[in-house]
Amino acid sequence: MSDKEKSKRQKAVALRYAEGDRAPKIIASGAGEIAKRILDLAKENKIPIQEDDSLVEILAKLDLGYEIPPETYRAVAEILAFLYRTDEEWKKQRVAAASEEEVPVGIEQDPASREEA
Repeated sequence: MSDKEKSKRQKAVALRYAEGDRAPKIIASGAGEIAKRILDLAKENKIPIQEDDSLVEILAKLDLGYEIPPETYRAVAEILAFLYRTDEEWKKQRVAAASEEEVPVGIEQDPASREEA
C-alpha cells in the first residue's frame, strides 16, 4: 500500500475527558478496520461522533493514554462544546419523545465524507 493510499484510509480517535483531568486523553485510535470498530462502538453506545480530518491526523499519532497536545486544545474544546450542546439538545428531545412515544435521532458520521482504501 502506498503512502497516499494509507493517508486516505479511514481513521478514528476516541477521547475521554474526565473530571479532574488536565486535558482530554486518547483512549482509542486506529485506521481501517480498527477505525471502523471504534466508530461502530461509539454508535452502539450512543456516543456522538464529530468528524475533523486534520485533527484526527494529529491525534492518531499519539500513544494511548496520553493527553492531547496544547496545540490541539482549541479545536478539541470547540468539538467538546458542540458535543455538550448536542447532548443537552438530545436530552431535551428524549424527554419530549418519551412523552410523545418517539425515538430521538443520534449523531452519525456522514458516510459520503469518508474515503476508504
